[in-house]
Amino acid sequence: MTAGVSDIQGRFEGGLLLPGDDGYEASRTVWNAMVDRRPRMIARCTSVADVVAAVRTARELGLEIGVRCGGHSVLGLSVPEDGFMIDLTPYGAVRVDPKTKRAWVQGGALLGALDAASQPYGLATTAGNVSHTGVGGLTLGGGMGWLARQYGLSCDNVVSYEVVTAAGDVVRASAEENPELYWGLRGGGGNFGIVTEFEFQLHETGTQSLLVDLSFSYEQGLDVLRGWRDLNAEAPRQATFTAGVYNTEDGGARLAVGYVWVGDPDEGRKLLPGLQALGKPDSEDVVERTYLELQTMDDSPQGHASRRYWKGHYLQRFDDETIQAFLLRGTDSGTGELLPNVSLQAYGGAIAEVPDDAAAFSQRATLFEFVSSSRWTDPAEDADRMAVARRTGAGLAPFASGVYVNVLSDEGVEGVRRAYTPDKLARLIALKDTYDPDNVFHLNQNIKPSKEN
Repeated sequence: MTAGVSDIQGRFEGGLLLPGDDGYEASRTVWNAMVDRRPRMIARCTSVADVVAAVRTARELGLEIGVRCGGHSVLGLSVPEDGFMIDLTPYGAVRVDPKTKRAWVQGGALLGALDAASQPYGLATTAGNVSHTGVGGLTLGGGMGWLARQYGLSCDNVVSYEVVTAAGDVVRASAEENPELYWGLRGGGGNFGIVTEFEFQLHETGTQSLLVDLSFSYEQGLDVLRGWRDLNAEAPRQATFTAGVYNTEDGGARLAVGYVWVGDPDEGRKLLPGLQALGKPDSEDVVERTYLELQTMDDSPQGHASRRYWKGHYLQRFDDETIQAFLLRGTDSGTGELLPNVSLQAYGGAIAEVPDDAAAFSQRATLFEFVSSSRWTDPAEDADRMAVARRTGAGLAPFASGVYVNVLSDEGVEGVRRAYTPDKLARLIALKDTYDPDNVFHLNQNIKPSKEN
């Protein structure tokens, strides 16, 4: 071991991992098994001081920086080849004050930790639908979840951020302190620094939920989705309507529609007759869950063993033409080998009521979010799977109004332009010029500083 490496290792309370060290392989493994890159160093951060040391060390060594929390980026952006990974996962504590209904969440926390800390008090805030997602990545991109129609996106519920900048400084951002940075962190992604603490507003949500899912034959799709769309337009905010087209074992497709209700399940059941009247369902699942169970129902039991790829769009209309495109999934028949599953999740409610210029997050007039997702295990299928998924995404593109930055994959600059309005993108570039003019934090859906545009 060289003296230089010994000196660097001494800078970190949480430790520094090199290739071959115990824990190195686990730290570089992320949610998408297609990602197989090897950082030169991994700083396991257990404090803000560790994060500061990591940023300064990486810059001193001239190494590309990747920041890991949940590791759910489909591109594996947190894993820089021969670079410096800043691993926040050891820094993941959550503290809750039930009197003030606030939660202080360290930068490496997963959504499950936030839910577990707040639910004993019947409290929660908007979080995503998979408990092993990182709070940081989700929130910085916006943060959609089952509570968003009631209380806004995750970023709408952040009171303040603690941030380590590209210069290695520690700053706070709130509506009163560094308000422009606060604006940009609410949807602008990880472009402006590493958030080491989020202060969230919590809400009295209770601990109950209801999951409703009705399966229909594919042939009923147009009529069922028309009715589902109309029911969604009148749905209470406790309900988040969902729909999807999924492959069947015989090579066909099926349609599922339903909703997730957070609150009293008996109240949630009042919406069920409307769905049942849409057609002749093949099956019907109506399940009461605790909120904690709801938040883990989409977790990946296989861990990080699957290869993944996705495409997404925001839809502000869902007329017959859009419905047909959704059902066809970029094909002539809606069925085919290797086709991805496609899904819709309703927006509206409190999301749309936040003034558009209040945060970097854009597209608040979205009606439904569309996601096309593929999951497989055989590396030989990589090219075909991705090609089919791209074709599926392209089939909905003519009806799209933008895209959620957290579901962007390999669209690059064009994807970033779709995620933000031109005025907001110009404002974000100016913010990048202030806090990261050298684009130190570029392994993300990157907002380039002016000198790179």
